[in-house]
Amino acid sequence: MSQVNQVLLDQIRECYGRVVWTHKTHEKCKDILYDKNNLIKLCQIILSAITTTGIFAAVFGNYAIVGYVSALVSLLLTILNAYMKKYDLGGLSQKHASAASSLWNIRESYLSLITDMHSGIISDEEARKARDSLQEKLNKLYKGSPSTNVGNAYEKASNALKKNEELTFSDDEIDMFLPKSLRKKNQ
Repeated sequence: MSQVNQVLLDQIRECYGRVVWTHKTHEKCKDILYDKNNLIKLCQIILSAITTTGIFAAVFGNYAIVGYVSALVSLLLTILNAYMKKYDLGGLSQKHASAASSLWNIRESYLSLITDMHSGIISDEEARKARDSLQEKLNKLYKGSPSTNVGNAYEKASNALKKNEELTFSDDEIDMFLPKSLRKKNQ
């Protein structure tokens, strides 16, 4: 490989790495928001049940203290409902899922480009055009994507990529998915 080609390859590899991280971070944001949304909805159901039960007990059982507790629980439920009206966690979770899905395709396109460059089947000019096209797609995607500053999404993405090796496979793992004729180690 020529020096210019190596510099181009290094830049494309760097772009690939950034897309891998962003993709995984969006996935973790989606998971965090989805779990938070489900927890809040569960709390809403529980608080509604407590409020309703308390009101019945206060009205029919002549328990004034239960009425006060029910009013307090009702206030908490109102605050929680107002929060959920302002922040659509389910919708935001879906936006992160959509961004991750689009980033997956771009990530795989970068991987294919790197493979093609290593194989020598495309010229430097073709690689530059492919890089520029991917950069334009990323730019459009990032403009419409939600921010990834959700909770500890970066930390979870780091653990997923570095410790859990979520994007890596051993030859044996890949061979398990392939027919025997395509395996590295024919069994």
